[in-house]
Amino acid sequence: MRIRTLALPLALATALAAHPAAAQKKYSPGATDTEIKVGNVNPYSGPASAYGAIGKAIGAYFAKVNDEGGINGRKITYITLDDGYSPPKAVEQTRRLVEQDQVLLVFQPLGTPSNTAIHKYMNAKKVPQLFVATGATKWGDPKHYPWTMGWQPNYQTEGRIYARHILENKPAAKIAVLYQNDDYGKDYLKGFKDGLGAKASMIVAEASYEVTDPTVDSQMVTLKASGADTFFNITTPKFAAQAIRKAYDIDWKPLHFLNNVSNSVGSVLTPAGLEKSVGLVSSYYLKDPTDPQWVKDPGYLDWLAWMKKYNPDANLTDTFNVYGYTVAQTLVQVLKQCGDDLTRDNVMRQAANLKNVSHPMLLPGITINTGPDDFYPIEQMQLMRFNGKTWDAFGQPIGG
Repeated sequence: MRIRTLALPLALATALAAHPAAAQKKYSPGATDTEIKVGNVNPYSGPASAYGAIGKAIGAYFAKVNDEGGINGRKITYITLDDGYSPPKAVEQTRRLVEQDQVLLVFQPLGTPSNTAIHKYMNAKKVPQLFVATGATKWGDPKHYPWTMGWQPNYQTEGRIYARHILENKPAAKIAVLYQNDDYGKDYLKGFKDGLGAKASMIVAEASYEVTDPTVDSQMVTLKASGADTFFNITTPKFAAQAIRKAYDIDWKPLHFLNNVSNSVGSVLTPAGLEKSVGLVSSYYLKDPTDPQWVKDPGYLDWLAWMKKYNPDANLTDTFNVYGYTVAQTLVQVLKQCGDDLTRDNVMRQAANLKNVSHPMLLPGITINTGPDDFYPIEQMQLMRFNGKTWDAFGQPIGG
């Protein structure tokens, strides 16, 4: 008995030495044997409240994951707070998540102004600011901000794609631009001008607006008066719907490019008027739930079943519900890769180690890839045109 008793610890010690990772679980604040705390800040109120659908969809997907046993046996506790699209409020709510709720990470905080306001704080605290819901180019700077990573294609890439299309298909265009007067709008505008290159003089008029403005009607009248026959609409949902409606009402019929953060049929085009939206050109990287080509697609059918069970009050035509579903799947993949090393360091390490990840509601041919020096997970997009009911894709997925 004594020999056996001595042999067991020896054998165990040998096994642990051979497999040290299996022997020790590692946790940062927000993670335990049974729980993973995920924080989120979203504009459920204010001028960008249409994006609140994303925060709700994320929570609904995590509910599905928890019902199926969680991630490596741990349930997700999802804490989502309203910042009203206000940077000072975003700072307040983020500090609460990190210092009071002690989340493992802050996931999908929405908006360029809000994320800019918390950018330095998150990196100073060494807390993941992960898969932010904004396409500003600065979220892909691992050298200076190793705790912040984007998810969607960046705004400059999208702007360059539209510029390329114009140069190839309408080289004599006279272009007008409406943009939000902040980092979000200026990032899109920079990419667009960079894409035009030596032809940037094709832009004959620019007008900006503030998020506190009641409407963009006066800007639209001014832009029409410039004689432009092409229009790049860089706006968040409320103002996108206003611009689409006003262009129609003043009988301005330019080739109209709409940034993809506002191309939801349910949240933008329906309020603007579907008949007033015919001919819009935009881009996307997710399957449009209004597109009949996906009606028998297994990925779409799984999404539809999830919507009916976990997000039943949400709008089936709102692409923000596809977005929330898919970005939540990306975080689940990262957390699965973390295994029992649920430290903040390892969360970022695994987020930077995604290889050819293909989620069911990503468009065919578009995959997620990251690396230690590549914090841009999605870098391809598909151009599409609105036919009055759905978006029709054309061409092949392209990068910027």
